Amino acid sequence: MTRIAFLTAACMFRDNPAARADCFEYELEIAALQPACAAAGFDLVPVIWDDPDFDPSTFDGVMIGTCWDYMEKPDAFMARLEAISAATRLFNPLPMVRWNSRKTYLKDLAERGAPMIPTVWAERATADTIAAAFETLDCDDIVVKPVLGAGAWRQARIRKGEPVPAAEALPPADCMIQPFLPAVAEEGEYAFLFFGGEFSHCARKIPASGDYRVQSEYGGHEEIHVPGEDELALARSVLDCIEGEPLYARVDMLRGLDGQLALIEIELIEPYLYPEQGPQMGETLARALGRMLAVPA
Repeated sequence: MTRIAFLTAACMFRDNPAARADCFEYELEIAALQPACAAAGFDLVPVIWDDPDFDPSTFDGVMIGTCWDYMEKPDAFMARLEAISAATRLFNPLPMVRWNSRKTYLKDLAERGAPMIPTVWAERATADTIAAAFETLDCDDIVVKPVLGAGAWRQARIRKGEPVPAAEALPPADCMIQPFLPAVAEEGEYAFLFFGGEFSHCARKIPASGDYRVQSEYGGHEEIHVPGEDELALARSVLDCIEGEPLYARVDMLRGLDGQLALIEIELIEPYLYPEQGPQMGETLARALGRMLAVPA
């Protein structure tokens, strides 16, 4: 049987003292993927990405999975992916991962015509850069995000006139600043899942009452969303803007002030795949994996 490593993190296991509150999402994802992959002839083996005993050359391929601590040690993570890529097939490919690892990739997508949220880029989130962003964006409510980050890590919502949060609550380095869009609290975000270019399903991510962060560790939840033809076409147009064919891609979109969906981000590294909202997700991914493995690297 073809062996595929599923990269995850030590903090995604319940018996780890440092287990994340959302470690159940790893369990849901691997439970959906393993049986479907086995039926397609793939043995999907969970592996902790920074385990020194992990030998990628013993696998036919490696899928980057729930490596949800990588933003805390990005250099070590990228070095590990480079070693994996030199030893076997990596999904998604290393050049794609490098490009997607910094949110400056959104500049490329904007140039290629993807529908974007207005953004100010800054080397550091300081009182001066935040004040300037309020003026540039012409709004009174903003969200500051790290250029290298995921899962709302070191992200902050700031209203005009409020004190700037403490440095440890803000991005540690370069950042992006966007207007806060009320739709995130009123309607939520939409996550469109594609495997090998094939649409699988869409999840509507809804934050807890009084919050805007949609991740489960902040009380967010998801429900199935059946996208209209126009919504699906828009998400697919974003996917068409990237170079190469990813094994998996999650296109996250949010309704802007104009009532149209705009891109939050496209996740090509370690997105949660929302298996509960996509009952056929495992089979769709396994088909895509089979197609890609059949094509020589």
